[in-house]
Amino acid sequence: MKLKILKTFNIREHSIFIWMILIAIVAAILSTVFSNIKSEQTHQIKSSLDNIYLKKVIKEITSNLEPRYTTLQYVSKSGDTYQSIVNKLSISTDEKKVLLDNILNEKSLKILKINQKFSFKLDNLAKVKIIEFIIETDKKNEIYFSRSETESKFVSKKIKKNFRKNLVYKETIITDSLYNSAIKLGIKPNVIIEFARLYGFQVDFQRDIWKNDSFQIIYEEFINDNNKIVDTGEIIFANLNLQNDDLQLYKYEYEKNKIDYFDENGKSIRKTLMKTPINGARLSSSYGKRKHPILGYTKMHTGTDFAAPKGTPIMASGDGKVSKAGWCGGGGNCVKIKHNSTYQTVYAHMSKFGKGIKKGVRVKQGQIIGYVGSTGMSTGPHLHYEVIENGRKVNSQKLKLPSGKILKGEERKKFEVSKIKIDVLKSNLISKIN
Repeated sequence: MKLKILKTFNIREHSIFIWMILIAIVAAILSTVFSNIKSEQTHQIKSSLDNIYLKKVIKEITSNLEPRYTTLQYVSKSGDTYQSIVNKLSISTDEKKVLLDNILNEKSLKILKINQKFSFKLDNLAKVKIIEFIIETDKKNEIYFSRSETESKFVSKKIKKNFRKNLVYKETIITDSLYNSAIKLGIKPNVIIEFARLYGFQVDFQRDIWKNDSFQIIYEEFINDNNKIVDTGEIIFANLNLQNDDLQLYKYEYEKNKIDYFDENGKSIRKTLMKTPINGARLSSSYGKRKHPILGYTKMHTGTDFAAPKGTPIMASGDGKVSKAGWCGGGGNCVKIKHNSTYQTVYAHMSKFGKGIKKGVRVKQGQIIGYVGSTGMSTGPHLHYEVIENGRKVNSQKLKLPSGKILKGEERKKFEVSKIKIDVLKSNLISKIN
């Protein structure tokens, strides 16, 4: 007799499978319901958005919607003043006055330069619009103004831009002119002009420099985050080799914030007046009797003429006050400077005056006061330069001028240490090139 084996189905043992089936059914039902609801809502929203009246309302609202804050940028141009720049802003007259007063009270903003950058931030919902602004003082620095709680004053803060300083060494043989040789090396024009100013006390660039003379220079460059040179700084060291004779100059701070350039013996190169107030020119007519090129008869030539291309910068040969900047008859556009109770200088036939040069303005030695031209009684572009000593016109090229400061004692010892450091720096920079 065979036994039948009966298999019984135990619900408890298979409950997990039952629950899984039930959950799947419920999920399918809910998904269908939500899908239908979502489809209905989407249809309703789409129908609402297609409503022509709603479209008009949205368009009207968005067209009148403005950001709360706006920033205005401006770069100063020739003829601008701080007042003219502030007047361009769409703010109240009272707010313009507050803005202008705060700018003019900042000492480092006394002179407005061309290409200075301005940035104004406005709050369009506030009654007083300008909440902060920034004015660039130079390529390395700017001043940040933020409105104080009183709303009638701004708090200013000087900010240094994120630049790194590089020390650059250059040297070359002078093949034609100092200026052209330096330009070929990639030296910026402002560095060349400063180099010429430093040596202008003892070197006549028209007669003292010969072919195959040479120069060396160490100066500062400022680099931005994109490795682009944005500005140059001061000259640290310079050497001009003339017929195998070295004229070395070292930058040295002999007192706090008092910097000058000294030779290897600790003697300042600064004199009362520079020997020549122009670079890249040739001596075309010296002091003395000559036949006048226009009038045709012999008369005393009471100055020195330097022939140069139109537009060549002319420098003030010494510190002083401008006593005239205007038309001088046969001298055309001219500038006269009173340096002290002994010396005055005259610069004639200019094509135009330097920025800000007018009667009563104080100028620094080496500052650009005008540009070579051919105005007045002139046969071609040149600078007519006169030196007046105790009311008498003298030969500027033979004038014996007092020397500057001579370092002695402890000052001399400190200078020697500084000089050694610069010599070591020069050696290191040369080794990197080689």
